[in-house]
Amino acid sequence: MAKVTFYGACGVVTGSCTHLSWSDGTELLVDCGMYQGPEQLEQLNWEPFAFDAHKLQAVILTHAHLDHIGLLPKLVKEGFSGPIHTTKAGRGLVSLILRDAAKIQEEQARYARRKKYSHHRDPKPLYTSDEARKALNMLVTQPFDKTFDVVPGIRLRFRRAGHLLGAASVEIEAKGSDGERRTWCFSGDIGRHGVPILKDPQPPEKAPAALLLESTYGDRSHPDSNPKEELAAIIEETYARGGMVIIPAFALGRSQEILYYMAELADEGRLDPKTVFLDSPMAIKATHIYDTAEAEHDAELQELDDTVDPLAAPPFNHAATVSQSKSLNHRRKPAVIISASGMATAGRVVHHLKNHLGDPNSSVVLVGYQAYGTRGRALQEGADTVGIHGRRVRVRAQIHSLSGLSAHGDREDLINWCKALPEPPQRIFLNHGEDPARKALAAELEEAGFPRPVLPLPGDSVPW
Repeated sequence: MAKVTFYGACGVVTGSCTHLSWSDGTELLVDCGMYQGPEQLEQLNWEPFAFDAHKLQAVILTHAHLDHIGLLPKLVKEGFSGPIHTTKAGRGLVSLILRDAAKIQEEQARYARRKKYSHHRDPKPLYTSDEARKALNMLVTQPFDKTFDVVPGIRLRFRRAGHLLGAASVEIEAKGSDGERRTWCFSGDIGRHGVPILKDPQPPEKAPAALLLESTYGDRSHPDSNPKEELAAIIEETYARGGMVIIPAFALGRSQEILYYMAELADEGRLDPKTVFLDSPMAIKATHIYDTAEAEHDAELQELDDTVDPLAAPPFNHAATVSQSKSLNHRRKPAVIISASGMATAGRVVHHLKNHLGDPNSSVVLVGYQAYGTRGRALQEGADTVGIHGRRVRVRAQIHSLSGLSAHGDREDLINWCKALPEPPQRIFLNHGEDPARKALAAELEEAGFPRPVLPLPGDSVPW
């Protein structure tokens, strides 16, 4: 029997993982993501996989975010031997993310061992840098829009998803349980149309029989806003008060988009680029990867490159070292600090928040999805205090949320992407969304004439 089993991102927006199997023993995996958010969710990362890693013939990646690739080294640790298919454009980011994730795992284990706060006598990392390197050695890259055999009899094609450099929707054609060949489309995370830097998302050219569709923002519409002007107003007002603008931003994608708008403002003479600091080693490396991926640049970026290159330093300041980051703590003049992580859960931005959340003259700008249980979500929902480094920090700074900068398509984007298909899929399944978002999108799709989508639970299986 050919079947699809949903193991991750069912009712949540992290932990993406879908298992495909056929009666001849072929087994594939689409994404192998890490859970992020509350402690009880992150504990799932330590649970054994629900399938045998040794039996997998290949893994297919939609894109490089940790919630889609973060458990690959653990998969290797448990016996997977490759290959791992990704887009040619996305390989650099996959490497960057996995190397950093392994380093963080090792550092956290060392810290827990030194401080003796772990329940285990000798705490171990979820995986090591060596295991991450083994996973990276298994990467096989393919260009967009080329059909190839992932194993004999199973064909695959990547289509641009627009969410991130190298992000793809995945089309897989294989025999179903009835012996008929059919195509499944795994949407990955769908980006938005008309945003700068990357080319727009592309729906499949051939109608899939089944669609696994993300639903992150399935219950809402992004406001009809102008992110550049909103950022300009916040910066102008904060600078006038003498405060700092702290922007927790994902190192991949969001940081580069913010730099694009900063470059436009600098080009228009409305912002001194010397007051803008990108304080994230990963974001700095990712920005260089974006800068060299010219084939994926859209016309807007190519035009702006002729005056102020948003992906280069200068004109902006790159704080690559720890000492450069710490020096920002002593800065007394207004500045914009763009720093990871995007949900304010870890990284250098936590130190900046600790220093400036109590300052009513400063501003914090949330520019992406804030998952339940994260510090960013608490700030977004108006918390009076947040916990940082073992103590409560009073929130007096101005908190702003710019949903217009989201890298995820909203309800209309997702529906329009589906409407661009040559014909409706026979089956639709919704993942990568909290249940209110999944339920709302299911109702909207049904009203638009699509078959009523199914909301799979972890472990649910359906025939291919």
